[in-house]
Amino acid sequence: MIPSRAITGTRFALSSALDLTLLLLAASVLGVVAFRSLNLPPMLGYLAVGILIGPHALGLVPDTGGTRYLAEFGVVFLMFSIGLEFSLPKLRAMRRIVLGLGLAQVLATIAAVMAAGYVAQRWFGMDVTLAGAFALGGALAMSSTAIVLKLLAERLELETEHGKRIVGVLLFQDLAVVPLLVIVPALATEAENVGLALGAALLKAAALLALLLAGGQWLLRRWLHLVARRKSHELFTLNVLLVTLLLAWLTEHAGLSLALGAFVAGMLIAETEYRHQVEEDIKPFREVLLGLFFVTIGMLLNVRVVAEQLGWVLLALTVPTAFKFLLIVGLARAFGAGAGTAIRAALPLATAGEFGFVLLQQAGGLRLLPADMMQVVLAAMLLSMLATPFLMQYSDRIALRFVASEWMQRALALTQIATRSMATEKHVVICGYGRTGQHLAKMLEQENIDYVALDLDPDRVREAVAAGESVVYGDAGRRETLAAAGVNRAAALVITYHNVASALKVIHFAHELNPRLPIIVRTADDADLDKLLAAGATEVVPEVFEGSLMLGSHALVLLGVPLARVVRRVREARDSRYRLLRGYFHGADDAAEFDDGTHVRLHSVPIEAGAAAVGRRLGDLALAQIGAEVTAVRRRGIRGADPSDDLVLQAGDVLVLRGAPEALELAEERLLKR
Repeated sequence: MIPSRAITGTRFALSSALDLTLLLLAASVLGVVAFRSLNLPPMLGYLAVGILIGPHALGLVPDTGGTRYLAEFGVVFLMFSIGLEFSLPKLRAMRRIVLGLGLAQVLATIAAVMAAGYVAQRWFGMDVTLAGAFALGGALAMSSTAIVLKLLAERLELETEHGKRIVGVLLFQDLAVVPLLVIVPALATEAENVGLALGAALLKAAALLALLLAGGQWLLRRWLHLVARRKSHELFTLNVLLVTLLLAWLTEHAGLSLALGAFVAGMLIAETEYRHQVEEDIKPFREVLLGLFFVTIGMLLNVRVVAEQLGWVLLALTVPTAFKFLLIVGLARAFGAGAGTAIRAALPLATAGEFGFVLLQQAGGLRLLPADMMQVVLAAMLLSMLATPFLMQYSDRIALRFVASEWMQRALALTQIATRSMATEKHVVICGYGRTGQHLAKMLEQENIDYVALDLDPDRVREAVAAGESVVYGDAGRRETLAAAGVNRAAALVITYHNVASALKVIHFAHELNPRLPIIVRTADDADLDKLLAAGATEVVPEVFEGSLMLGSHALVLLGVPLARVVRRVREARDSRYRLLRGYFHGADDAAEFDDGTHVRLHSVPIEAGAAAVGRRLGDLALAQIGAEVTAVRRRGIRGADPSDDLVLQAGDVLVLRGAPEALELAEERLLKR
C-alpha cells in the first residue's frame, strides 16, 4: 500500500529534497565549525556529521542510491582538480620520488594486502577474494593529500627534504587512483572472465584517453577561446562545468568511471592558458560537493557494528598504519633519505586518505568485500585520518626520540648557524631567503652591514652558500634557531615571507631573546597589519601599499610634480603606518578577497532626509566605538577629509567610512535608522 504522502506529487518531492539539503547544510556547517575550532581539518567534520545523521545513528538521512550518486560529483571535481594540477614537467623533475618511492609504496602495499587476504582465505576460511584484497590494498595504499599538503604548507615544510618526498608520494597516489578505478570494476566479474574483462577495460580506457588527449586538446583550446571572447564570467564558469560533466558522462557511458572523465578534463584544461582561472572558478563547487561526499562516507559507518567489533577495528587501525610506516621508512632509506627524514616522511603517509574512501566505496558497491569487513576498515580509516594532524605535529619529537643521529644533526645545524653568526654583532637576521630576502641582503652588503639569513629550502641554501653568501639552513620559527643566529645581539630582524602564523611565532621568540629588537615584517596586504603590530612588530610592510606608493610616485613625477613633494607624500603615508592608504571601495571583482570579513574597506553612505544622523554632531554618533572611521564628508559637491567631531550632519551629505565589513554595516544602520 502506497503511503498517503507519496502521492502528493511534485510539490512533496521538491519539499523532501529541500528538507534533505537544509539538513545536510546545517549539519555540515555545525560540524565544520566545531572541528575548525579544534584546529582540525574540515574533512573530518564532514565525516563526523555523516556518522551522526546517517541511517546507522540518528537516522535523519537515508542511505539511498540517489544520495550516493549525488555524492559522486564530489569525487568528480576532486579528480578534475588533480588533473588540473597534473604537469609532465613537474613529474619529470620529481620522477625519482614519484616513479620510484611512490610506485614502490603503492605496489608493495597492494601486494602485502593481497598476500594477507590469501592467507586469511586459505588458512582461516575468511570470505576474502583476491579481487577484494586488491581493492582493499589500493584503498589502504592511499594517504590524505588534502590534509597532509595543507599541514605541510602551514608548517612551511613543503620544500624540506621530507616535504619533497611526501609531495612526490602523494602525487603518485593521486595518479594511481585513475587506473585503480578502471581495474577494480573489471575484477568484479566472474573469475573465469576476469582477464578478459580487465583487458577490455584497460583497452577501452587507453583508446578513450588517446582519442580525448589527441583531438580533445585542439578542440577544447579553440572552444575556450570562443567562450572567453564573450567576456562573461558566468558563461565561462558554466562552460567549465559543462566540459567536466560531459567528459565524466562520456567515460561513464563507455563503461568506465565518472572520475576518469573528470581527470581527463582537468588534464586537457591544464595545458591551456585558462588553467588558473578555471581552478578558481571550480573551487566552490569542488569544496561543497566534496564535503557532501565525505558526509555520505560517514553515513556508511555503523557505529553499533564498530562497537561490537572494536578489537578488530583497533587491529585494522594499527597493523596497516604500522606496516605503511615501516614500509615507507625502509623505501625512503633505500632511495637515499636519512633516518630522520624517512621517519618524518612516513608518519603522515602511513595514515589513510580520501581516495581510499573512493576505492572502498567502489569495492563495497561491487560487493567485493563482506559488509562487516567494510565497517571495520571504514572505522579504522576514519580513526587513522583523525590521527594525521597529531602525527605531523609530533613528527620532530618522534624522529629525535628514535634516531640518535637526529640529535647530532640538529646540534650540527645549530652549531653551523651559531658559527656563522658568532663573529657578528649588530647584524640583521633575515628570516626567509627568497627573492625579497636576497634583495635585502644585497642592499645590506652595499652598506657593509652584516647579516645572517635563515631558510628552509636546502637547494637554495646550498647554492647561496656555494656563492659565498651568509645563509644557513634553519627554521626561524624555533627559539633555539633564533638564539643560534645571534638574535640577542642583532640590530634588527626582518621576516620576508608571507605567513602570519609563523611570523607571530618568530616575533614572540625574538622578543623573548631580545625585547628591544626592531622587527620588520613583510605581508601581502593590510589584513593582519594590526595583529602583527600588537604582537610586537616594529614595522609591517604590506606589499600592496608599497606597490601603490611606487606606482603613484612615478606617475606624479612624470606629471611634473616636484620630486621633493612626491617624497614627502610617500614619507607621510609610511609615517602614518599606511593609515591613509588602508581600505578601498569594494567591487564585484574583489568579492572573494573579503570572504573572511577582516579586510578593511571603504564605503560611502548617503544621508537622506529623515535619517537618524541628520542634525547630529559627528562625534555624538560614536562610530569609532564600533570600528568605523569617517575619513571624509562630501557636501554639495565639496569633499572634506578628516572631518571634525563637531561637524553637524545635514541631509544630502555623503560620509566615507573605513572599517571591516561588519563595522561598516553597524555604522550604516546607526546613521540611517529612522
